[in-house]
Amino acid sequence: MEIENGTVVTEFILLGLTQSQEIQLLVFVLILIFYLIILPGNFLIIFTIRSDPGLSAPLYFFLGNLAFLDASYSFIVAPRMLVDFLSEKKVISYRGCITQLFFLHFLGGGEGLLLVVMAFDRYIAICRPLHYSTVMSPRACYVMLLALWLGGFIHSIIQVALILRLPFCGPNQLDNFFCDVPQVIKLACTDTFVVEFLMVFNSGLMTLLCFLGLLASYAVILCHVHRSASEGKSKAMSTCTTHVIIILLMFGPAIFIYTRPFRVLPADKVVSFFHTVIFPVMNPMIYTLRNQEVKISMKKLLIRHVIC
Repeated sequence: MEIENGTVVTEFILLGLTQSQEIQLLVFVLILIFYLIILPGNFLIIFTIRSDPGLSAPLYFFLGNLAFLDASYSFIVAPRMLVDFLSEKKVISYRGCITQLFFLHFLGGGEGLLLVVMAFDRYIAICRPLHYSTVMSPRACYVMLLALWLGGFIHSIIQVALILRLPFCGPNQLDNFFCDVPQVIKLACTDTFVVEFLMVFNSGLMTLLCFLGLLASYAVILCHVHRSASEGKSKAMSTCTTHVIIILLMFGPAIFIYTRPFRVLPADKVVSFFHTVIFPVMNPMIYTLRNQEVKISMKKLLIRHVIC
């Protein structure tokens, strides 16, 4: 059935992560382990932060939202990937592909902006502590949260709007295990140079600028902490180091995928796999393992429920 923009493709065939049955089985088990062990840990983080009045500081408010965003993000690609491992033909409808692409960039963009907000929170807390309660008031935190959700939506809707204008008349094989901008654009039966340029500008340049800005901000924070002689120096260093690890895990693969011309490279699928499946469920856990207050609260919560 033909659509107004000239699209006659109604579904895409996903070629998957690999054709090797052994590797597919290994990846299937790996994803299943992550879902059964680490993903519930993310929901435990959210429940712990919401139930403990002692974890009401903005840092924990944003950490809970990070866990929620990452848990939501992990449901976009991985469940379908598990089903596809058990299917001979991996097919996704045109509308399903666009929907997956939208939520991938909506939540991913929101998370990137959340990391910027968390860096700002740490900067005020460490470098301007006297102004912290005023600048990071509950109202300000909710405004920032609304802004990052809105920013993620605008970022994603631009991607979707550009793709919806492209005609797809065949072939319909996507050399990937999910729908993403680089592979989908290459299937359009028209010249996509301008669209690719706009996509790289929208995703790539923004990702790179956020990444460099975050590294610069944490460099300033770490220099300030290093020069200080306060009692909380080691705690601040540990918190900032953890944040930098998350930034490298999230922005490194995104920069590799979106800041270059959309050309197929051998490492693309592996990088995409870690970026969309593995890292999202790991990020909040990394934060928690380096945060003593959250770990102590989680232990108390678990002990209280076991006793009850």
